[in-house]
Amino acid sequence: MNEPAIDHRGALRAVPLFAALPEDQLALLAEVAAPIEVAPGRAIARQGEIGSGLFVILEGRVRVVRNGETVAELGPGEFFGELSVLDRRPRLASVVAEEQTRCLAIAAWDAEQLLLAHPAVTLTLLRTLAERLRRTTADHHH
Repeated sequence: MNEPAIDHRGALRAVPLFAALPEDQLALLAEVAAPIEVAPGRAIARQGEIGSGLFVILEGRVRVVRNGETVAELGPGEFFGELSVLDRRPRLASVVAEEQTRCLAIAAWDAEQLLLAHPAVTLTLLRTLAERLRRTTADHHH
């Protein structure tokens, strides 16, 4: 029963968002993270739906689509779905697998507990959000 957690721990450790977590907290996160496999062309998240958690990409690539337009591509070590975890509002974009993709899904309530308990993770998340916002804002000004 502990073996999948060991695999998840290594995968989560490689994600910059979770790099600052102490080993015991990483182990707890690994236990609640559920692996999912997504075939090419399948949606992982849908624009307008209330999000139930965030996703960390382990393998594969996804594209982020807002109002029918691709606004970003994400790959291993990157994450999505964090806005719905933070504000509990509908997703602003859909996320579609470009190729066979493997993710870890972390339920909103587990993600929220992690953010409350670990300021370093929260700060990393906020910095990533700020970077995405800057990129989006810059794209709209060019």
